[in-house]
This record gives sequence, C-alpha cells and structure tokens, in this order.
Amino acid sequence: MTVKFNVGDVVELRKEHPCGSKQWEVTRTGADFRIKCLGCQHQVMLPRPKFEKSVKKIVKSVAAEE
Repeated sequence: MTVKFNVGDVVELRKEHPCGSKQWEVTRTGADFRIKCLGCQHQVMLPRPKFEKSVKKIVKSVAAEE
C-alpha cells in the first residue's frame, strides 16, 4: 500500500538532521520530493523511493485537516 503525501504535510524521518530535529515539512511532491527541516529551515531534494523509505510516520497531514 502506498501512502499519499501532500504539500504541507509534516513527516518524521528515521534519522535525525544534524541540527537535532527529526521533523520535516513537504514543500514539493512528484518524482522528487523537496523537504524543509523544521529545526533549522534547511531544504533538501530527495528522489521518491529514498524519501518514502526514510519516512517513519506522518506527524501532521494536510488532507486530514480538510
């Protein structure tokens, strides 16, 4: 089963960022994902398979709020 990610979702990754935060906001979806660290605002582009493998859980979903 594939999980649907939306722009604005907050996800928790398996490894923490060097700043100490594990929470990231999804700012772009598609073949590549752009995510922004909620600790230091650093942005990273990841290919979809690597992103989906590294997500531990969805902390806040934009779709659930609507």
